[in-house]
Amino acid sequence: MSATVENPILRGFSPDPSLLKVGGDYYLATSTFEWWPGVEIYHSVDLVNWTLVAEPLNDPARVDLRGVYDSGAIWAPHLSYAEDQFWLVYTIVKSATAFKDTLNYVITSPSITGPWSKPTFISASGFDPALFHDDDGRHYFMNMLFDHRLDHPGFAGVVMQEFDAKTKSLIGQRRRFFPGTSLGVCEGPQIMKRNGWYYLLCAAGGTGYSHASTVARSRNIWGPYVLSPWQPLISTKYHDDLPLAKAGHACFVPGPNGDWYIVFLCARPLTPHGNNPLGRETGIQPLVWEDDWPHLANGTHLPDQTVTIASAPATAVQVLDHSQAIVFDQPSLPASLKTLRQPLGERASLTARPGWLRLYGRESLSSLDAQTLLARRWQSVQFTAETCVDFTPTSFQQLAGLVLYYDTANWAYLHLSYDEELHSRYLQLEVADCGKFSYLSEHLPIRFTGPVALRVQVDREVARFAYRQAGAAQWQVLATPYAADHLSDDHIKANGKLAFTGAMVGICTQDMDQHRSHADFQYFNYQED
Repeated sequence: MSATVENPILRGFSPDPSLLKVGGDYYLATSTFEWWPGVEIYHSVDLVNWTLVAEPLNDPARVDLRGVYDSGAIWAPHLSYAEDQFWLVYTIVKSATAFKDTLNYVITSPSITGPWSKPTFISASGFDPALFHDDDGRHYFMNMLFDHRLDHPGFAGVVMQEFDAKTKSLIGQRRRFFPGTSLGVCEGPQIMKRNGWYYLLCAAGGTGYSHASTVARSRNIWGPYVLSPWQPLISTKYHDDLPLAKAGHACFVPGPNGDWYIVFLCARPLTPHGNNPLGRETGIQPLVWEDDWPHLANGTHLPDQTVTIASAPATAVQVLDHSQAIVFDQPSLPASLKTLRQPLGERASLTARPGWLRLYGRESLSSLDAQTLLARRWQSVQFTAETCVDFTPTSFQQLAGLVLYYDTANWAYLHLSYDEELHSRYLQLEVADCGKFSYLSEHLPIRFTGPVALRVQVDREVARFAYRQAGAAQWQVLATPYAADHLSDDHIKANGKLAFTGAMVGICTQDMDQHRSHADFQYFNYQED
């Protein structure tokens, strides 16, 4: 029994994996940042194919992300199981200056699909929280410690405190029990226990090309912890030519037959140390134990693009093509479509015009509050996305169309609007690049009435937009291509701002006047090449 897997196993913007085994089931939680619903939890029985089964932060009355900055909001969830229920801890990050407001919460559920409890605040001393449930019935809460003092390192090691599972509150004294390693930027702590050893797994080196994971062990949960001779456990820091880069932020669990596996954060840059619009993804690697130390089964700290899952049935075939054709004739929207910071609620209707999705315009693509936008992650750097929109604007402040989106300061938007001098609809491609706005097309009057089909073809570094009258045979391709690789944390970081998500493609509408106009979308197709 075995199956071959191509990394990554979660493709496109799926960072900070937290892996949990309960019986014969595996659950994998990932970060969602400002995208709604918050936290994605995937399920697998074979470690080969993963199905989204839960998005537990889905109630705006309990989780308020309005106004939270780009790449803030929900960071690094940690999933665990104890006392016949699932435990999920996560951070909502609300500021990013010399200070970080990092609010850590816990929710629980008897089932992975919910219902999940109301969030309980635990602490705000740092981000990347985790719970450890010891076999003596005690529980512990840990996170990286953030130090705002200007004359101290911001990443100040790992702190831990005993946790009362009944009251969901901290008890005893907080202790700083691990300072980090020479790789720096110690974060993402989590503890597991095996053969009487406590193993502390941490991320290190930041989120870029120096990223790594380290492991240390102790006979006492409070330490002292001794670093592994396999240091780092996983990293691509010293290698420029691998298909997987930025490896780190890991988590490991046993397989069903005595085998072990590690899931880890990784990325697939278009060029060595270049831009990566797919963002940080999740990979898997076999793990072995030697002298009670874990290390990669390949004998190095480098992840493989192709791995063998020894315990998986040979019939398990990995799904690598994530193409999707969405028609809006169902009672609900597919889970692949995400919104920003809150659900659309009454801004979207599947019944106002049967067979179409009606979106009501609200705020601009620069808004940190009520955008009317639905988007899905890129899962390949070669794809075509297409939609058909029926939209009759009456003001230049009303827009609707097709968008490639990273965050409020980075996007490319082919939109319909209204020219009040020509008394005509028009199309135009506008882009935002690190907060600088420009047009990449002429002002294109649309003389026909009725729906307009919009398309974008992404081919690695280049995207080309096109349009046509609905039903027409010929696409009109816009002359100027768009630099699609600019929708990446690498490009944004090179221009002075940190970013942690990934590129999305979607449909949206705005009414920056009276918030009354609407646009109807007939379909939204995503086809990987």
